Amino acid sequence: MRVALEQARAGAGCTRPNPPVGAVLVRKGKAMVQGYHRKAGEPHAEAGVLREAGAGARGATLYVTLEPCSTHGRTPPCTEAILASGVARVVVGASDPNPSHAGRGLRILRRAGLEVTARVCEAEARELIEPFGKWIQTGRPWVTLKLGMTLDGRIADVDGASRWITGSKSRALTQSYRRRCDAVLVGAETARLDNPSLLPRPARGRKPWRVVLSGDANLPTALQLFSDGLAERTLVLTTRRASSARRRRLERTGAEVLVLPEESGRPSIAAMLEELGRRGLLHVLCEGGGQVAASLLKAGAADDLLLFHAPLLLGGAARAAIGSPGWALSEAPRLKRIWSRWCGDDHVMLCRPLPASTSKK
Repeated sequence: MRVALEQARAGAGCTRPNPPVGAVLVRKGKAMVQGYHRKAGEPHAEAGVLREAGAGARGATLYVTLEPCSTHGRTPPCTEAILASGVARVVVGASDPNPSHAGRGLRILRRAGLEVTARVCEAEARELIEPFGKWIQTGRPWVTLKLGMTLDGRIADVDGASRWITGSKSRALTQSYRRRCDAVLVGAETARLDNPSLLPRPARGRKPWRVVLSGDANLPTALQLFSDGLAERTLVLTTRRASSARRRRLERTGAEVLVLPEESGRPSIAAMLEELGRRGLLHVLCEGGGQVAASLLKAGAADDLLLFHAPLLLGGAARAAIGSPGWALSEAPRLKRIWSRWCGDDHVMLCRPLPASTSKK
């Protein structure tokens, strides 16, 4: 199953709106064929593996990270492919997070006489599909808030310079997150000051959407987001405060500009998540800045936080990782550490917000 999970990770970021899934066909303890779902509309992981194995699948064991689908979509149900293949046993990581389908695929296989073992490496399998699970249940994407900061919580100096606060190994880890997400989100100030491309390096076939939150759409068209030849992958979310002339100027680059309801002078976070979810984007990585980070946290929209701390101090009026006005101590959001490790000289933690009732205790 761990081999199947590793296969599935190879497809993360390419399968939307489907989840990443890996599969391995095993006979007498040895892997015959292994593979993963590569792209929506193409064969699912288990169907692809069985097709490659052909008659060799008969009597073998199929390991798959997610419960096989049992409904017709862009491809036929995987349960049909499994039953037609003649495999004797199916081992599954996680059940389908869609409440309408959960357990149905397993029941079909068991009723047909196959031996089915479920919940193997379940925690890892479920973590792999968390963005899909949230999207299929709520219609909203999973949001990872990434912050690279100094030990005193600064993301840029007094002049706005932020390259580079964190080290090369931390930046490489950030690139791996870009490759597995569907969209990279920044605020207008970060777009103007840092002029990022927001594309993963190396890309390895990934081209996530670049999303900019800007209440007035005051963004230079010379920015990489509009001038690097991939402006059609840039989405500007603005409000009615943006003039039609500004919107048209950005649209002429090939970017898409969308007007959302306004909230405290900025595009509504709730409306943003609804729109991105409607587009089939499952996982959004937010890379700044401080006001966007604060807005996400205040709206309860950050599902997890990827926090990099570099051994560096800036102090003074340098830009804070979380924008003003902040919280009273009794109301401050508290986090649960999921994992932490050293990344070169930097320390990185993945955290998740605790429920509000827990935070106030």
